[in-house]
Amino acid sequence: MAEKITVHDPRGFPPKVEGKRLAPRLDNLDGKKIYLVDCLFDNSQAFMNEMHDWFTTNLPAANPVHIKPYESWVDDPAMRTRVAEDGDAAILGVGN
Repeated sequence: MAEKITVHDPRGFPPKVEGKRLAPRLDNLDGKKIYLVDCLFDNSQAFMNEMHDWFTTNLPAANPVHIKPYESWVDDPAMRTRVAEDGDAAILGVGN
């Protein structure tokens, strides 16, 4: 029985990517608010807890703050605005 089928290429078309400069490096973290952004990946909360403990032990003058988006895989403009306006730096945690 010869039957025709349609096959779709799953690779799609890659988007055009434009490079951007990295954010400028801070001279030091003393007194700086550093947002530890839990991106809600598997085990990212554990990673953020370890990161917070590291700052507490090794850079006690820094001010690490945990923050999470309201939902995984969904943009959270309010969170991004808070980090941009209120924070001095951010570390994104994606777990393992």
